[in-house]
Amino acid sequence: MSETLRVAVIGAGRMGADHIKRLSTRIHGAEVAAVVDVDMQRAQAAIAGIPGAVALSDAREALDNGDVNAVLIATPGFLHEDILLAAIAKDIPVLCEKPLTTDAASSWRIVQAEAELGRKRVQVGFMRRFDADYAALGEIIRGESLGGMLMLHCVHRNPDTPPGFTNEMLITDSVVHEFDIIRFLVGAEITSVQVRLGKATKNASNGQHDPQHVLIETESGVLADVEIFVNAQFGYEVATQAVFEQGVVNIGGDNGPYVRTAGRWGGTIPPGFEERFEAAYDVEVQAWVDAAAQGNLGGPSAWDGYATAACCEAGVKAQKNGDKVAVALNPKPFLYS
Repeated sequence: MSETLRVAVIGAGRMGADHIKRLSTRIHGAEVAAVVDVDMQRAQAAIAGIPGAVALSDAREALDNGDVNAVLIATPGFLHEDILLAAIAKDIPVLCEKPLTTDAASSWRIVQAEAELGRKRVQVGFMRRFDADYAALGEIIRGESLGGMLMLHCVHRNPDTPPGFTNEMLITDSVVHEFDIIRFLVGAEITSVQVRLGKATKNASNGQHDPQHVLIETESGVLADVEIFVNAQFGYEVATQAVFEQGVVNIGGDNGPYVRTAGRWGGTIPPGFEERFEAAYDVEVQAWVDAAAQGNLGGPSAWDGYATAACCEAGVKAQKNGDKVAVALNPKPFLYS
């Protein structure tokens, strides 16, 4: 497939609108052909100024549109499965924002559908893999310039949470990113998850126990831990420290220039994930477009989406019982080996 990707963006909310702008202004080799949203006014507003794009209210209508040859899914996760299965049946490339689906069983159905098709069509939107800091850390790990990696310490802090952000979502909406990047950096599956609950902030919403400490074991023996703190108030911070046999590497944390002036010193902290990972999103979508033009994937696969869904299920169970919970995975199909 070498033609221009004519993309149907499914979902015109916060993430969908960001991707529509990205595809229309910064990505080469792709165009927005359609925008789908249950709110037709929002869909119509999203295509304003995009020549030839149409506004639709039904994903199936977009998939049946002869002008569409690729799909970007930016709807809430509970809507993903049906769209994914329909897109796989059409044998067209898909970029699906995380999660692949909201549970391991439905994610496994996506894996099975691709395996039956015989080729990988679904790329999952774990943008951290495309962040310059994480890419540099990955090169250090693979090059073994500091010897073997022994441990990972991760920090994930949000300023606050929107209404309806549940205690389980600390795992399924936030730590899901750490599950993926840990698997990616370590190069091995996660085998167990434990969640420890300590003193909670007074700023947590009803039903949230925030912050939480997540302990993770991997097949390779590398241990990882995550501080997830979603009501940290001061800004959005994602950082990782990797401990090696011959050194330590820190990434993330402070961003931008560190200034001393007028009797003060310091820098800035991004207010949200869009600002922190804007460049990573650009690289991610361009990688998807470039790979799709060759019939390939440019990033995480449906298997990665399934594996992280299984980690999330273990994490939510661990939240409730405090035990170390094993991550249950089906055998990996040959397609993903």
